[in-house]
Amino acid sequence: QLQLVESGGGLVQPGGSLRLSCVAHGFTLDYYAIGWFRQAPGKEREFVAGISWSGSSTYYADSVKGRFTISRDNAKNTVYLQMNSLKPEDAAVYYCAANTLGVRHIATMYHYWGQGTQVTVSS
Repeated sequence: QLQLVESGGGLVQPGGSLRLSCVAHGFTLDYYAIGWFRQAPGKEREFVAGISWSGSSTYYADSVKGRFTISRDNAKNTVYLQMNSLKPEDAAVYYCAANTLGVRHIATMYHYWGQGTQVTVSS
């Protein structure tokens, strides 16, 4: 079964850090671009960051530039999202998604999705 599994979410204080992981099961991520999206209650799912299949190109939403870093280790079939200087407005369910078209900011362009991991930022 083709599956993406996110982990690493949790409760963190404002200014803190978390590292999310996205592991592929049943297929190799080598030729897939990966996007991280997030969805807060009552809001639409939004693009956060993306990385090309080779890792040579990365993309970020303006709201997270300079604070979040996306990376990948194809040998481990894993993509990471390092989140620093977290703010309350970063709280959401974070999803990773894969597609063969390259990084896209539109969620419907992705073929595979994980189940999401909750990130809560609160003091």
